[in-house]
Amino acid sequence: MAWLVTGGAGYIGAHVVRAFQAEGLDVVVLDDLSSGHESFVPAGVPFIRANVLDGDTLLHAFHEHRVTGVVHVAGFKYAGVSVQRPLHTYEQNVTATATLLAAMNSAEIDRIVFSSSAAVYGTPRTDLVTEETPKHPESPYGESKLIGEWLLRDQAVATGLRHTSLRYFNVVGSGDLALRDTSPHNLFPLIFAALLDGRTPRINGDDYATPDGTCVRDYIHVADLALSHVAAARRLDAGDAIEPVYNLGSGDGVSVGEIMASVRRVTGIDFVPEIGARRVGDPDRIVASGALAARDLQWNMGHTLEQMVQSAWDSSRAAAH
Repeated sequence: MAWLVTGGAGYIGAHVVRAFQAEGLDVVVLDDLSSGHESFVPAGVPFIRANVLDGDTLLHAFHEHRVTGVVHVAGFKYAGVSVQRPLHTYEQNVTATATLLAAMNSAEIDRIVFSSSAAVYGTPRTDLVTEETPKHPESPYGESKLIGEWLLRDQAVATGLRHTSLRYFNVVGSGDLALRDTSPHNLFPLIFAALLDGRTPRINGDDYATPDGTCVRDYIHVADLALSHVAAARRLDAGDAIEPVYNLGSGDGVSVGEIMASVRRVTGIDFVPEIGARRVGDPDRIVASGALAARDLQWNMGHTLEQMVQSAWDSSRAAAH
């Protein structure tokens, strides 16, 4: 009996795999390595190099490894790029999820934890986002994640599928020196890449309606997030009541300016960020309540901002050497 983690060779998926291992749960990884790294998969964990669109391979993996549940992390995750590549985004995030659900149904696997996103909310008009905040996705990526949630909901009505979707906010940090965020678009990798290259990090806009003029976002540590996937899986295994969606948020925001100050303290590199123009569509503030997840999924902010920055910096430096 094992849980299959799609996208388990990626930054978030690899942390989920380690969290399952730490709890003594058997796990299998399926990843096409389009953005993941085989080196992120722990020794001894079965690894299948394949895309979730390959239904036959999914069925074979389910039977060979006696899979009883799925954590679906795989997907095309670049919101900005999704605007230029909508068809690719829908194929990887919607068609692939439908293929996965069909294979699960054929194999009589009835539990899934889905990796969703804060992108389903678009630009919320509230200081604190809850699961009931209206959904207005503003990119094909955000739309594809919302459709993924709908697919789970509708399949549950049809077949009794047990499911939950975890809406991530800004995932940062590292729980293992061997694992790091390698996205070319995320804030922390961009900051550290600049510093390691001898360049000055950049802030996009300093005239927002926030205390220091820079965007306020909800940053959560990847290891804390991974633990909630295990808690969700255990809840599904036990047949316990579970909500269809949970926000994994801090309830409190951090500005880009505050992150830059923390980076200066952690790295010991003194720099003054370059100030660029605002990015179109960036809201002043997005912060979410994690109260429901704290109630059901052992969710808590187990790391300070400084610890988030320190762990991310350490893993970036380890990869550079």
